[in-house]
Amino acid sequence: MPYPRLRRGHALVACLLLAADLSGCARASATSRPATTVPASAPGVSLSGSSSRAPAPPPARWLGLLGEYGDGPLFRIVAEQDGHLQLVDSALHVTRLVERGDARFVTDPGGERADFERDAAGHGTALLLGSARLARNEIEPRAGTNQLRVTPVRPVEELRTEALAASPPAEAGPFKANDLVELVKLDSTIHLEIRYATTNNFLGTRFYDEARAFMQRPAAEAVVRANRALHPLGYGLLIHDAYRPWYVTKMFWDATPVDTRWLVADPAQGSRHNRGAAVDLSLYELATGRPVEMPSTYDESTERAYADYPGGTSRQRWHRALLRRVMEAEGFKVNAHEWWHFDHDSWRAYGINNVPFDKIPSVR
Repeated sequence: MPYPRLRRGHALVACLLLAADLSGCARASATSRPATTVPASAPGVSLSGSSSRAPAPPPARWLGLLGEYGDGPLFRIVAEQDGHLQLVDSALHVTRLVERGDARFVTDPGGERADFERDAAGHGTALLLGSARLARNEIEPRAGTNQLRVTPVRPVEELRTEALAASPPAEAGPFKANDLVELVKLDSTIHLEIRYATTNNFLGTRFYDEARAFMQRPAAEAVVRANRALHPLGYGLLIHDAYRPWYVTKMFWDATPVDTRWLVADPAQGSRHNRGAAVDLSLYELATGRPVEMPSTYDESTERAYADYPGGTSRQRWHRALLRRVMEAEGFKVNAHEWWHFDHDSWRAYGINNVPFDKIPSVR
């Protein structure tokens, strides 16, 4: 779902906070690349040293405190970095917090009190910063869920009938012939969690009849190489979506309220998913098969989804940076507003496609 809007009119981007001291980090636009280092994981790059190991998770007592608080001049992100909590303001200035008791901290430097109000589950509801009370911005999915939802404006099955009867926009071309291949047939260690084949997606409706992932061959082979580059670090790729028939893009558009259509691609233009050269993905642990934690959930329409969002934990940001590094090494570019969305550099070579999964020829 490309191009989430800025909710507060500023860009909370540019630094991954993977370095201990980011006090000099300049504010940048949403298209800026990270200014600090990311894990060396691409083929031909040394994996030795601390950059090849994920940071330890923070103490469990802090997890409920992480998030966004306040607004305007008092806006703060509470993030974890290298075993410390810290405050990040809208200009990306960082202030470390020193723990003084249960949900009680002071700023370093300055010694200003920074206490948290919490609910019975330990979820922070407000930050008391000096004499100011900064209410929590409840932007993330509710506890126990992993998906923000949009209510469809019309019955999705009605929209499906219309979309299947419609035709994609005409394009001048010329384009390469389609060569869509199934990712798991190229590499069975690639795992699938195809959200649009379930109801666990932003519209709460099943769109695909089958949980399958296809891409044009050059992009698919690049995904396979990225997956294999991750194995020495103990990770593999988890695919959420890849090739998407055009009619599904039209369903997304027609189901989404006008004031939130910034969430979805315009079917009059088509999407890079329709061309078979875009992929939504994350990481999973080879040892357990479990997905890793990232700074936001998949398909989340908040600034937490930005590729350079400075919140969350060191471990989450390390995972996000690792994913980006291996994908960029194989010719992909991340969507600045969605850490999970990557476009292969071949996308312009292919036209908009509308072939359903079950009509794609079975080839390796």
